[in-house]
Amino acid sequence: MRTLAIAAVQTTPVPHDLPASFERFAGRVRAVRRTFPHVQLVVVPELMLSAEAPLLADSGTWPTESARTVPGPLTDRLSTLARETGLWLVPGTVYEKADDGRVHNTALAISPDGEIAARYRKVFPWQPYERTAPGEEFVVFDLPGIGRAGLAICYDGSFPETARQLAWLGAEVIIQPTLTTTRDREMELVCARANAWTNQVYVVNVNAADPAGVGASLIVDPEGLVRQQAGGGEEVLVDVLDLDAVTRVRAYGSAGLNRPWAQLARYGEGVELPMYGGTFRRAPWQV
Repeated sequence: MRTLAIAAVQTTPVPHDLPASFERFAGRVRAVRRTFPHVQLVVVPELMLSAEAPLLADSGTWPTESARTVPGPLTDRLSTLARETGLWLVPGTVYEKADDGRVHNTALAISPDGEIAARYRKVFPWQPYERTAPGEEFVVFDLPGIGRAGLAICYDGSFPETARQLAWLGAEVIIQPTLTTTRDREMELVCARANAWTNQVYVVNVNAADPAGVGASLIVDPEGLVRQQAGGGEEVLVDVLDLDAVTRVRAYGSAGLNRPWAQLARYGEGVELPMYGGTFRRAPWQV
């Protein structure tokens, strides 16, 4: 059995205070290590380490002021924390200053050895409100001996292309840091379940707690069923994901019935997809 033990920590940054937000994050990670020693991966909400303020407290210039290079001193500190705790870290997202001067909203995955295993720049910023530059590619990474994970960020989940591409690249779990303060959170929960069910993957969607966000973090299994869902305040969702369940569901169907990936492999090359300039191509993991 291939299992991934995760802790999805629904918490908040300290608004516009980078050092304090990092210390809060590091404290939560160390507390998970002490309290749940079987956990392998910790994920926190979007922009926690960038100390983003609640929506109407946004200064307008904070993304540029708080942006950091990747790699750089911030990732050095994350690597040190990962080695100290022996954990995989998905530390929400950060405002990243790129070589061309643009600012991206970027998710990172840090291995227990302190290596940057993945860097994903949000492809679908929440426009027109979010002013970061969009990324250009979707990113997956391997957890050796366990499986493959994909990264998505908040509004990415509203675009079916995101989960479909990550699943096509072999992701068995999509880790989705989120910062939602608005009443459309209910629609995001619908999308999380739909993305999990239609692509037969786990979805771990971690929103910020009140007052930074409206909470309701959740973990969805590859059949679209909610395993856990948080309330509005500070909370941690601890779960052990059976990644072999992804293989089972793709082979035998959701609820033993629906097998979309098998059907796409069988007929997809014959379906014209003018929107994407071609036809469906069999996923690399499909035989």
